[in-house]
Amino acid sequence: MVKHIVTFKLNGTADERLAVATEFKNALLKLPAVIEPLRSIEVGINQNPAEDWDVVLTAIVPTMADVAIYANHPAHVAAASIVGPHKQARACVDYEFDA
Repeated sequence: MVKHIVTFKLNGTADERLAVATEFKNALLKLPAVIEPLRSIEVGINQNPAEDWDVVLTAIVPTMADVAIYANHPAHVAAASIVGPHKQARACVDYEFDA
């Protein structure tokens, strides 16, 4: 199995960032129903004002090849378009683990 962990730092005021993060989270949580290899997804919105990053997601897929299937799926592309214009920075780690 592969964990795909991504975190985003967004532009804008705290309220603007929260609105974008919430819309993005809601879109991402719908993806397991439409992207076959996506086993699960968890999305968190930062609640600690002392930290700089706004959103983190953890997606689980069976293989590294499935990360690309997930990333290129039209439903994921649509969800990513929500955060795209507001993205200041993005960091990602993909790693294999034993289920």
